[in-house]
Amino acid sequence: MRLHIYLDDDLVDRLDRRLGDRERSAFIAEAVRAALENEERWAVIRSALGSIKDSGHDWDDDPAGWVRKQRRTDTRRVG
Repeated sequence: MRLHIYLDDDLVDRLDRRLGDRERSAFIAEAVRAALENEERWAVIRSALGSIKDSGHDWDDDPAGWVRKQRRTDTRRVG
């Protein structure tokens, strides 16, 4: 789809110096894709905030020991 957007002249000059004018669209598409993925990732993280209570967990007293136990009992792990 064609899309008309406005970019400052200095930004276009930087793009052209870096990529050449024949690569603008591909670069912008990849940049937008990466930015959207990042925004979506942060939306998921923000939606999960507060979903785990601050206390009352098996790992509260000894987090490192809890992790070691999880690793030892995980049959998918090698060694």
